Amino acid sequence: MSKRRLSKQQIERVQKRRSADAQASANLPADDQLGPEQHGLVLSHYGKQADVENDSDGSIVRCHLRANLGNIVAGDRVVWRAGGDGGVVTALFPRQSELHRPDSFGKLKLVAANITRMVIVVAPEPQAHANLIDRYLVVAETLDFEPLLLLNKRDLLTPKDPLTDLLARYAHLGYAVLEISARAEQGMTELRQHLQSGTSIFVGQSGVGKSSIIQALLPDHAIKVGDMSEQEQKGRHTTTHARLYHFPFGGDCIDSPGIREFGLWHMSADQVSAGFREFREHMNNCRFRDCSHQHEPGCALRAAVEGGAVSQERFHSYQHIIASLDAVDVRSD
Repeated sequence: MSKRRLSKQQIERVQKRRSADAQASANLPADDQLGPEQHGLVLSHYGKQADVENDSDGSIVRCHLRANLGNIVAGDRVVWRAGGDGGVVTALFPRQSELHRPDSFGKLKLVAANITRMVIVVAPEPQAHANLIDRYLVVAETLDFEPLLLLNKRDLLTPKDPLTDLLARYAHLGYAVLEISARAEQGMTELRQHLQSGTSIFVGQSGVGKSSIIQALLPDHAIKVGDMSEQEQKGRHTTTHARLYHFPFGGDCIDSPGIREFGLWHMSADQVSAGFREFREHMNNCRFRDCSHQHEPGCALRAAVEGGAVSQERFHSYQHIIASLDAVDVRSD
């Protein structure tokens, strides 16, 4: 895929934003005008500013960001100092994990930090696709997130819905699978038990009800929830910035912008194959160490597929992902 060129209007907007960012950095208070160092947690970020929760008293301060810090995202642990019209973030603690996703230009975008669990939300509508679920699982496996497959709108599930068999295949692989209905308040007690520690991020197609689930878990917060598109049955994006929330029963979550596609263009073929957990015991038995698992003789993975130890569906999903790796010229931030 060729690189997408920016229009004249887009270039002007980028230049204006950079000029505004430079002006904001120039207007930051000097060090001798700032208060003592304090520690905090980034709840959300907006360009060159972020909402930081103060560790000492739980207050939320809108802070400017020092230009040399790089990207700051929800979930980051930071050092900040009071001053000016709020505060200034002066340092960033090392991250335990980072979640990126490529944008439509092939540029990696940092979405959130210090995540421990990925909640992959699916629903009868819009229709769930195994390849998209597999892409999320590859990311979760690669980054050592605890994956949870969460079926929402289970009250809409029909007895012959193929989604039932699809989720059963993932449960057979050892993945945690839970069925709920956020609107009907079904299965929510068990979901709370899964989420009561660590930091979870909810991912999935727009319209599956991620924000509705979080709203049900956080009744005292005003979470923006949108309706399904009647024409395409693809939900409209309702979340524009990733936001971290504290659950009253313990644990945190990050509500991220809806993702209809989840490219893995930034990953290597070896990383993708390692993200299929049932492949691992077979890949080291191939005749050739650099086996691509496509056409080489003596491929143990293909033999496992032919023998039924690895499902044809998962192997075809893997091949589809591998074929897409070179589709976009990926650049890091």
